[in-house]
Amino acid sequence: MTRQEAAQFYRKHSQPLYNAALRILHNRADAEEVMQDTLLKYLSLGVRSASDAQAAAWLRTTCVRRSIDLLRARKKDLVFEDVEAAGDVEEETDLAVIPPLAVIRKAMDEMPPPYGLVLNLVLTEGLSYAEIAKMTGQKENTLRSVYARGKARLAAKLKNWNDDE
Repeated sequence: MTRQEAAQFYRKHSQPLYNAALRILHNRADAEEVMQDTLLKYLSLGVRSASDAQAAAWLRTTCVRRSIDLLRARKKDLVFEDVEAAGDVEEETDLAVIPPLAVIRKAMDEMPPPYGLVLNLVLTEGLSYAEIAKMTGQKENTLRSVYARGKARLAAKLKNWNDDE
């Protein structure tokens, strides 16, 4: 791959990877580092026959995995704590008016790690529970439980979003 091709590849894939890492890590410097590491790893592999869709899928999966690994290393705890001890939250998802996307993203960013991470991976990245289970080493049933509780917490947080303004 020539320098010009590599620069074009970087421009095409850097922003989506950065956004995915930022949604998980909530730190611009860490997200940029993960994005650059992911792109460098792909470019160092020298893969030329992969289609653009295959390259994008590989990059996204690798970026998400590296982000989760970095999050685990920084926290020095498991990302998924004992969710059963967290207690149930009443599930009220009936919102009279849907809040703006910026309000929803801010609320998701403020969610505790197990809930925020799973919500971001499912809702934003579009990953299945099976894919997330492979990445995190957690059981699919645990992820479904974390997702349901996180969704309920998010709905409760957004229920009175007009009052917060």
